[in-house]
Amino acid sequence: MRVLPRGWPSGGLWSHPDFLRLWGAQIVSAFGSRITRTALPILALLTLQATPTEIALLSALGVAPGLLVGLFMGGHVDRNAKRPLLIGADVVRALLLLTLPLAARFGTLSMPQLYLVAAAVGAATTLFQIADNSYLPTLVDKALLVEANARLEASESVAEAAGPGLAGVLVQWLTAPVAIGVDALSYVWSALWLGRIRTPEPPAAATGAHVSVLGDIVTGFRACLAHPLIRPVLIAEAVMYFFGGFFLALYMVFTLETLGLTPATVGVIIGVGGVGSFVGALIARPMVRRGLGPAMGISLLVGQGANLLIPLAREAGAWSIPLLVLQQLLGDALLGAYVIHALSLRQWVMDSEVLGRANATFHVVTGLLLSLGALLAGPLVGVLGMVPTLWIGAGGGLLAVPLLLGGSPLTWRN
Repeated sequence: MRVLPRGWPSGGLWSHPDFLRLWGAQIVSAFGSRITRTALPILALLTLQATPTEIALLSALGVAPGLLVGLFMGGHVDRNAKRPLLIGADVVRALLLLTLPLAARFGTLSMPQLYLVAAAVGAATTLFQIADNSYLPTLVDKALLVEANARLEASESVAEAAGPGLAGVLVQWLTAPVAIGVDALSYVWSALWLGRIRTPEPPAAATGAHVSVLGDIVTGFRACLAHPLIRPVLIAEAVMYFFGGFFLALYMVFTLETLGLTPATVGVIIGVGGVGSFVGALIARPMVRRGLGPAMGISLLVGQGANLLIPLAREAGAWSIPLLVLQQLLGDALLGAYVIHALSLRQWVMDSEVLGRANATFHVVTGLLLSLGALLAGPLVGVLGMVPTLWIGAGGGLLAVPLLLGGSPLTWRN
C-alpha cells in the first residue's frame, strides 16, 4: 500500500501518483525552456555579436520546424506508444542544448550551430506537445481531464511569468552558456520522472498496409472537420489565431512607439499576463460546472473582447496603462481557461486512434494562421495606420465567437 507524506492533499489528482510524476516532470522543464528562450539570443548577441537579422532568424528557426513536425508526425504519434516519444524528446533536447556550453567552453561556438540547435529543439518540443496532449487521456480518467489540463497550464503560466526573470539572473550569475546547460538538466529531470510512470499505456492504433505522410495529414484534417463538436472549434481558432497575429506583430511597437511607454513598463505589463494565465488555470475547472460547452463560449467571448482595450488605450490618456494591465489580466485569464476547455473537449470526444493527428492539425492550423496574421499586420499599418489595424485585429478576433456559437460545442454539457 502506497503511503502519502503526512499533510499531503488527498482526493482527485492529488491521489494519482503517475499524474503527479507527469506534472513534476513538466513543471521543471517549463522553467528550463524559458531559460533557453531568454538565454539563446543573449548568447548569440554577447558571445557571437549576432546582428538583428541573425537574431530574428534564430527566433524564427525555433518556431518554423514545429509546423513541419505537426504535419509529418501526427500519424507517428497515433501509431506508437506516447510515453517513449515524450522521454525521447526530452533526451534529444537535453543532448542538443548541452552542445552549446561545451562548444562555448572550447571556443567553437558558431551561429550555424545555434541555428541547428534552435531548429531541432523547436521540432522536438512540438513532438513532445503533440504526444503529451494525446498521452494525458490514457493516464487520467475523462472526468479529471479539465483538472489535469488546468494544473499543467498553471505550471506553464507560472513559468511564463517567472521564467524570464530567473533566466536573467542565471545569465548574469552563471553566463548564458551555463544557463542553457541548466535547461538541459531540466529535460533530464523530466525524462527521469516520465520513466517512473507505471500506468500501462493502451496499445497504439494498428498500422494499415500503406501509411503515407499525406494520408496522415488528410486523416487529421478529415477527423477534425467531420466531427460536429470539433469542426466549429477548429474554424473558430483559425480565425482567433489569424487576428491574434496582429497583436503578436504590433503590440511592442504600439506600446513603445505609439504610447511612448518605457521598455521596463511594457515588460511589467506583459508579466501581468502570466498572472492572468495562472488565474485562468484556477478558474477553468469551476467554470465547467454548468457544462464544458457553455464554459468555452464565455471564456472565448470575454477573452477576445478584452483585446478591444488595447486600441482603446490610445485615447485613454492616464488610463492607458491600467487598460493594458486589465487586458493582460482579463484576456490572458479567460483565453487561458478557453485553451484548457478546448483541449479537454478534444481529448474527451476524439477517438484515440486519430487524436495525435487531430492535435497536430490544430497545431499546424493555428501556427500558420498566427504567422499569416503577423505578416499581414505590417502592410496594413502602412495603409491604415497603427490604431485602425489594431481595431481590425480586435474586431476580427471576436468573429471567432459566433463561429463557435453557431456550432454544437456550446450545447455540450459533458
